[in-house]
Amino acid sequence: MPNYLVQASYTAEAIAALVKNPQNRAEVVRKAVENMGGKMIGGWLSFGDQDVVIIVEMPDNISAAGLAVAVAAGGSLRRIKTTPLFTFEEGAAAFKKAATSGYTPVQK
Repeated sequence: MPNYLVQASYTAEAIAALVKNPQNRAEVVRKAVENMGGKMIGGWLSFGDQDVVIIVEMPDNISAAGLAVAVAAGGSLRRIKTTPLFTFEEGAAAFKKAATSGYTPVQK
């Protein structure tokens, strides 16, 4: 199954709610991922640009997008970014495939 990096940032209101009522959101996220046919590989809180970082396995891009839309629709996030991840072998195959594209850059 494809892997995805999901990065999210809470709204100020969500952070205030978590300060008032601390809770571990990992199980809520894990259940949502599993309901979409996926598996949560790991999740972390962080500081900086992102408040939450998770790695998930999802059946396909539609499932990954559905998860992102469902989480974003909840209103607790001000930003969510989902990035498809490729193995090094998949990356090498993509580079090999690129060599057969026939694409040429803009000429000066």
